[in-house]
Amino acid sequence: MAAEVRGNLDIEDAGSVLIARVDGGPLGLFGNDIAEQLDRLVDRADADPKIGAVVFTGTHPERFVSHAEVRWLQEGGARVPSVGVRGASALARVARGVNRASGMQAALGDTPLWPAVQLERVHQTFLKMNRSGVIFIAALNGSALGLGAEFSWANDLRVMADGDFVIGQPEVLLGIMPGGGGTQRLPRLVGNHKALVAILSGKPFTPSQALEIGAVDDVVAPEKVVGRALELAQYLGSRPKSSRAAIKRAVYFGASDSLENGLHLERAEFLATALSPIGQELMLDYMANTESSGELPLYQPGVYGEVLLSGDTRGAGAKGDR
Repeated sequence: MAAEVRGNLDIEDAGSVLIARVDGGPLGLFGNDIAEQLDRLVDRADADPKIGAVVFTGTHPERFVSHAEVRWLQEGGARVPSVGVRGASALARVARGVNRASGMQAALGDTPLWPAVQLERVHQTFLKMNRSGVIFIAALNGSALGLGAEFSWANDLRVMADGDFVIGQPEVLLGIMPGGGGTQRLPRLVGNHKALVAILSGKPFTPSQALEIGAVDDVVAPEKVVGRALELAQYLGSRPKSSRAAIKRAVYFGASDSLENGLHLERAEFLATALSPIGQELMLDYMANTESSGELPLYQPGVYGEVLLSGDTRGAGAKGDR
């Protein structure tokens, strides 16, 4: 029997950005070690006001993350008796409760419930990324299949290397289906029909195909992938962190709900930002600068471009000069 892959996240501090290199061993796999370290990294970045963004890339020369460690999936599944959708749904609900109850996970390591607990934890980690004010960017230095692709879909942006690489969901070819969010996040990126056909066939996208349909945000030469991701991380990470978190929650969780519920979520997040110290500070500053210059700062020549680079309107257009 093959040994379990011992994965690792090698984290580099690049000022307001953390660069996390995903080391899944010689095959570039995503296993339980990486899942646990990823969860801790998301918590760390979210709690640190100095961290604006996290860039993920792979250590494998041609792969971002190959896919989930199949041994991790198969042996975990073998512990659980075959159940139908209703039974699996009940198992998933129990796993969610276990993950919410601190200290129970370790006691379940050798029980049939453990695989469901691990899967639930991966989902919760990805959801924490979506709720966080941190900007998460996947710098895809190569191919990403299965959970590797699902990990990239959970990021806010994706920069992919140009070349003989692919990204997609091959699970149907193994007699299973995506389990890390692929059936939910990919449709939200590219549309239901394109995602359905891709997932049903198991055929991945090339970098140019992924860019064309919106599955990735940019395609650059392999040697420029991390650099381009860092540019985006610094650009978007310069905005106020509380505002970024509110916007991400409204888009990720409101835009897929009913219009009425989505608007309610937007109102709540808007009011929270408008009443926040940073919101009050910047709005008062904007009004003062309008009064001193006699013109709205964002309508003064060149000021909007400067604000986009700086990340906020503090001091913008004061007496006609930034």
